[in-house]
Amino acid sequence: MLKLTAFFHLYARFFSVTKSQAIDMETINTTERLRVLRKLMQENKVDIYIVQSEDSHQSEYIAPCDARREFISGFSGSAGTAVITNEKAALATDGRYFNQASKQLDNNWQLLKQGLEDALSVSRTAEQSEGTHFVGVDPRLITAPEARKLAEKIKKKGGASLVGIKENLVDLVWGDERPSRPNEKVSVLDIKYAGKKFQEKVEDLRKELDKKKAVTPTTTTLYIDASKLSKDLIPHLGDSVQIRPYEAIFEDAKAFGGSLEMEAPAEGKPSTPKRKFWISTKASWALSLNLGGEEKVEEVRSPVGDAKAIKNMTELEGMRVCHIRDGASLSEYFAWLEEELLVKGTKLDEVQGADKLEEIRSKKERFIGLSFDTISSTGPNAAVVHYKPERGNCSVIDPKAIYLCDSGAQYLDGTTDTTRTIHFGEPTEIERKAYTLVLKGVIAIDRAIFPKGTSGFAIDTLARQFLWREGLDYRHGTGHGVGSYLNVHEGPIGIGTRIAYSEVPLSVGNVLSDEPGYYEDGNFGIRIENMIMAKEAKTNHHFGDKPWLGFEHVTMVPMCQKLIDGKMLTVEERTWLNDYHQEVYDKTKGFFEGDERTLRWLERETKPIHVMEFALS
Repeated sequence: MLKLTAFFHLYARFFSVTKSQAIDMETINTTERLRVLRKLMQENKVDIYIVQSEDSHQSEYIAPCDARREFISGFSGSAGTAVITNEKAALATDGRYFNQASKQLDNNWQLLKQGLEDALSVSRTAEQSEGTHFVGVDPRLITAPEARKLAEKIKKKGGASLVGIKENLVDLVWGDERPSRPNEKVSVLDIKYAGKKFQEKVEDLRKELDKKKAVTPTTTTLYIDASKLSKDLIPHLGDSVQIRPYEAIFEDAKAFGGSLEMEAPAEGKPSTPKRKFWISTKASWALSLNLGGEEKVEEVRSPVGDAKAIKNMTELEGMRVCHIRDGASLSEYFAWLEEELLVKGTKLDEVQGADKLEEIRSKKERFIGLSFDTISSTGPNAAVVHYKPERGNCSVIDPKAIYLCDSGAQYLDGTTDTTRTIHFGEPTEIERKAYTLVLKGVIAIDRAIFPKGTSGFAIDTLARQFLWREGLDYRHGTGHGVGSYLNVHEGPIGIGTRIAYSEVPLSVGNVLSDEPGYYEDGNFGIRIENMIMAKEAKTNHHFGDKPWLGFEHVTMVPMCQKLIDGKMLTVEERTWLNDYHQEVYDKTKGFFEGDERTLRWLERETKPIHVMEFALS
């Protein structure tokens, strides 16, 4: 028998979601939900059932109808996995949510603390088990590679097999109370923002597939619910794209798999396909199975993702101009917030601050919405990396403490993500030192020059080096890819210590964040984030006859003058900072005609730091 604890320790290694969300501490009685689920488990002949956090596309943000793990457990945090047997139920999550989970889970659930209980010996627990168990999962919600690894672990540790159950059992328990699936219309992004026709992108993809000897259908099919088709979408697609119902993908995949051309079998060996289907490593186990499984499918990093990460000239220009508008919004917000707190003495909480920032942004040209929930955090809350204030249950912004604001917006011509840490009073010496160490890391990445073929993994230490010299560090990546009017977190590129970042070199046209930080739990947090775009760099020499790359920053928001210790900056770093502030002033001042408050704030925060001021001190 594969015991619950042993099984979960095996499973939890593979799955996690990183974004936090608003916290509702209400405890929900899950007794009846679990009773019905266990009855369905018996009907489907499975002894253990896994309920994941993910949806069928491994989305960063899921719709309410996909919050199955939250429904069955009552735990609303974004990271976690539920495992249910005929007698027990357990939920595992990481350290960010231990307190929340302990309050939200009722007596039916055991909380498994990832990182703590993972230290237990899985093999020893499995060795004490008897018999075999079948483990059930929705094959649409688990990727093919994850399913394969999990199945191998289950068998190795005493289980029978991993079973894909076509109907999600939690959906059946949820019944009519389950929220409806989002039904917004799909819009067409004008070519003046996209920069390239979709027909050209499809043709480029076909060439890539053909070059790799993958199956390359001559048709293009969009699987989508008919109710989501906008009036301008069908004329836009024309005869180039076939429309099929969303759920028809699995039926069609099975037909594709059955029609695959096979090689003549060698003596004593089964026949093999002449070409295989390519699917993303993030594609579902269900899709892989319907195409014919491992024999007919090759799992690869998506070439669509690779192409999307390299922006065309139109998209790059869109990023430049939307960040100027967005930067002006942030400057207006910080100037307003300072006056409210210091001059008027207004009591504002973190959500009220975030709401005001969204209001200011919404008036800018081509604004569509936020790119993620604003992290508006004061004092100790700034030390929580993925903090999100909850309306009615958050802190009042303290003008005598650090204030960290990590926010972004979606514009038709680009996506923004900016973090600024500011202080309205008198910062402490350690706050100024920490801020300046982080700023030096931002500048180091911004000024980096490196040969083509270099990955984000290789340059991560440039940002951390100044903190490391003090025995300090931060527990998150230095940068992530950013979409163009798409996901604010976009793979496959990034700057950080994740092994995945070593697999893909940085290329001209990549857009990334540059965001080192430093956090003291219970005290304060500091993060500075600029958006940067990879470009070819001019060098005096060309060793190896290869191109050299550097970065262009596009974020246009001042650094916090009060938090900068100019004596810690080198001449080159001070020059960079002064040049940056002049650029910010020149590009955003035009937005503040008639707005004396913001203009005064901008002039103060972009004033140059002079070398002699610190040489004589």
